[in-house]
Amino acid sequence: MLLIPAIDLKDGRCVRLRQGDLDDATVFSDDPSAMATQWLDQGARRLHLVDLNGAVAGKPKNEAAIKAIIQAVADDIPVQIGGGIRDLDTIERYLDAGISYVIIGTAAVKDPGFLRDACSAFPGNIIVGLDARDGKVATDGWSKLTRHDVLDLARKFEDYGCEAIIYTDIGRDGMLSGVNIEATVALAQHVNIPIIASGGVTDLKDIEALCAVEDEGVEGAILGRSLYEGTLDFAAAQNLADGLGTP
Repeated sequence: MLLIPAIDLKDGRCVRLRQGDLDDATVFSDDPSAMATQWLDQGARRLHLVDLNGAVAGKPKNEAAIKAIIQAVADDIPVQIGGGIRDLDTIERYLDAGISYVIIGTAAVKDPGFLRDACSAFPGNIIVGLDARDGKVATDGWSKLTRHDVLDLARKFEDYGCEAIIYTDIGRDGMLSGVNIEATVALAQHVNIPIIASGGVTDLKDIEALCAVEDEGVEGAILGRSLYEGTLDFAAAQNLADGLGTP
């Protein structure tokens, strides 16, 4: 089980939101690159970045902080990024800068042709972010709930050639309320590409629960508020995951 610390960027700082609300942000660091180095030193094997301002603006907005993080850790571990990625030029710039995986969320739902083109142009580098509530996909920083069924879209995007799917239960994200294992497993069973769980991871019990379904195709988990508020120790979590499943 790959455990991936999240660094959410807002106005150049590392923050965490509750249920995607930009007005409900807690600042955890004014130096995101130092935070990235901290997770690397604790044994992280990948980092997850989100350009929160970019997600709203539809284009990158925290480039200085992102560049500093890449310079700090990208030679040692892969870095994936999402938020405001709407065109192939942005993807190419990120990959050329040292990003390993680019996450397409809202644009994948609104413009499937763009996702298909991205998967074709950058095979192996494109991850889809599917954010859902009660099985329906949300877009635009979770502000809009669509009629799209998450299982149907996942299979469609798998056919396009995306590398993996990050599945976020937006009702649980940032709430420290536990992972929606049932919905995550249902999605993993529906496709043949890896599912990365996101939203609600709170403590070691959640890590145990995720490792128990790793064989279903849930191959990783993104960790956010639990790390920053201290309900989960990253090194202990990764050690537990390594002991219970596939590193």
